[in-house]
Amino acid sequence: MKTYNKRPIYLDKIRPFMGKDIIKVLIWQRRVGKSYVLFQIIDELKQSFWVREDQIIYVNKELNEFDTISDYNDLLSYIKKDNSKEKRYVFIDEIQDIVNFEKALRDLQTLWNYDIYISGSNANMLSSEIATYLTGRYIEFEIFPLNYREFLDFHTLKNSKESFLSYMKFGWLPYLKNLKLEEDIVYDYIKSVYNTILLKDIVIRYGIRNIDFLNKLIYYLGDNIGSLFSANSISQYLKSQKVEIGTNVVLEYLHYITSVFLVNKVKRQEIIGKKIFEINDKFYFSDVGIRNAILGWYRQFDISKIIENLVFLHFKALGYQIHIGKNKTKEIDFIVQKWSDIKYIQVCYLLVDESTRQREFWNLLEIKDNYEKIVLSMDDFISGDYMGIKHYNLVEYLSREYIRYTSSRR
Repeated sequence: MKTYNKRPIYLDKIRPFMGKDIIKVLIWQRRVGKSYVLFQIIDELKQSFWVREDQIIYVNKELNEFDTISDYNDLLSYIKKDNSKEKRYVFIDEIQDIVNFEKALRDLQTLWNYDIYISGSNANMLSSEIATYLTGRYIEFEIFPLNYREFLDFHTLKNSKESFLSYMKFGWLPYLKNLKLEEDIVYDYIKSVYNTILLKDIVIRYGIRNIDFLNKLIYYLGDNIGSLFSANSISQYLKSQKVEIGTNVVLEYLHYITSVFLVNKVKRQEIIGKKIFEINDKFYFSDVGIRNAILGWYRQFDISKIIENLVFLHFKALGYQIHIGKNKTKEIDFIVQKWSDIKYIQVCYLLVDESTRQREFWNLLEIKDNYEKIVLSMDDFISGDYMGIKHYNLVEYLSREYIRYTSSRR
């Protein structure tokens, strides 16, 4: 049994489907801990479902020992080699590296004796074509980097300003628990993760030739977290920097970057009428440590961008749909929604003066519905409610919300 920090937020979601005739798909960016969630599932099967070691089939395409499994025929031959009719529990890590893997999954899923769990690092892994091929046969679970509570647990830290600074500075990849939280050490590791994503998941997979532009585009996205822009505005900016790249190419490269979950695109939504706008999106990184390693940590004026990115991923990991709000001429940082639970969120580093306070609170006060409205900041002294708008310290709110969410699932 492997030693690891458990992540119950994911096991609780997956447990109801364990042993069921449906393919369990774990998906998100590389190095966020998908493999260890698979290990956690394996241990749960052994402990609670009385599954034996010899009933488990594990394939990890990142290990050299599985290099001979290159397509679906190889995969089927490997899995079926013992010809057993007994129940088998199949785990395939980074399955997108197996050509036509969906054919093998459909074959296995039609048989009664396979319980299947797979992971992947590409949103196109279950494209419309493959989803049609496996229609009704799978359920998807997004596995995110560490939230703040998990970060404290993994690094055995107490909740403090220093711990939260480390969280903002070094990011949220689980493997960092094995490293000293020092810039030279952590950023060397993070850059190696970034280069793997860049080379293996984008350049090789999509046949990218203009790697220099790809790097510049990612740098630009990192430098403009929380800014509204379109492919055309990016193209115009690049032209001002003597880089001639057309809008269509920008759109194509943005698709590649988001498909591997390096960054996430968030669209704007009109608060009245709920119209979704097709231009001027925002982009947020799946791991702010990668962003900091690319741009360098840190510039004081970047903190507002980083905490906005952090809040986005926090609510994303809790299962909320997220949009940027537009209320006439005013912008709301986030509208987050999960079923009937809707919140309007404003994020601010510090409410340094009355004009800042007016901007953050009055943008929310102009929304004339009764859904929850929240301002999050890093002020030490919190005013509490202001005309019905709730004001929370960001660090305490993120910690509390995670505990509340996990408790509600038990």
